[in-house]
Amino acid sequence: MPELNDRQKLILALVIHDYIETAEPVGSRPIVERYDLGVSSATVRNTMVDLTEAGYLRQPHTSAGRVPTEEGYRYFVRQLMGQTELPINTKRTITHQFYQVGRDVNRWMRLAASILANQSQAASLVTAPLPEKVRFKHLELIATHGRQILMVLVLSEGDVRQQMLTLAEPVLQPQLSTSADHINQLCQGLDAEGIGPIKDRTTDALEQDILKLVYEDMQRLESNLAGEIYRDGLSIVLAEPEFSEPETARKALRVFEERPLLEDLLSRTVLNTGGEGVQVLIGGEGNWEELRDCSMVLARYGAPGIATGALGVLGPIRMSYGRSVSTVRFVSGLLSDLVIEMLSE
Repeated sequence: MPELNDRQKLILALVIHDYIETAEPVGSRPIVERYDLGVSSATVRNTMVDLTEAGYLRQPHTSAGRVPTEEGYRYFVRQLMGQTELPINTKRTITHQFYQVGRDVNRWMRLAASILANQSQAASLVTAPLPEKVRFKHLELIATHGRQILMVLVLSEGDVRQQMLTLAEPVLQPQLSTSADHINQLCQGLDAEGIGPIKDRTTDALEQDILKLVYEDMQRLESNLAGEIYRDGLSIVLAEPEFSEPETARKALRVFEERPLLEDLLSRTVLNTGGEGVQVLIGGEGNWEELRDCSMVLARYGAPGIATGALGVLGPIRMSYGRSVSTVRFVSGLLSDLVIEMLSE
């Protein structure tokens, strides 16, 4: 997209500001009257024509003013918005609210979702922090009936997995205990990547089958990047004029209600990319049809390499990006501090 001169940047920023506030096309005369630019209405109108030809504004109707395009919003967020911060009093209030709820992670998540929704006036989501790597801790194999055995797998963070298995032939408890002890020695503290080569090297058929099941179970857990999801503020978004059409509202609801879609979104943006900071998705960025009429502001929080989660807000493309970005950045930083403090204890 073409670079803009100073006047074009100013007019684009003012049009976006007014459109976010009013949801109505913006004309040249109101811009001149409201902001005392020291130039004529014709000059502003010509600048708006240039911005339209450049792809940053569009004119819904011949006699109407201009509204920003997706590219106009992207240029604004990346080039014009600058670093935004919440007011210091708001930061203090939010921080005090978190420390009032103590060391209850579930209450942290619910509070974060509520704060994000109310401060951004958008729908919010927060995923509970999960370990980035699942590690083997202990295995028990227990004979039950005939060829059936119970496999009890204990993982890091105290996660216990139980599974009933049917063997090709009956195996007595002493042999099951010996196999479990050997697997415990081989796999102690390893993640799925570390267990992979071990399962292919062992020559004992029973241990090989058990290790294969352990490996597959741990891989599934590691691929589940998003923990429990906390949501708030959906009614705020659905009240916006952009979502008055049922089909548009349905697409926005899908993002929040269909977990596979949400996990794909988070894994390709903030959870599985190693990216830091706040990410802004405008109109789905060509990757998610459900977000064509929406924007999302997302961030990762937690202790990288140990335990992380994601949070963000969703609203119409005509959202207050400065307010949303500053809120998401501050809450993600605050949650990161709380998670790190909890892990250090």
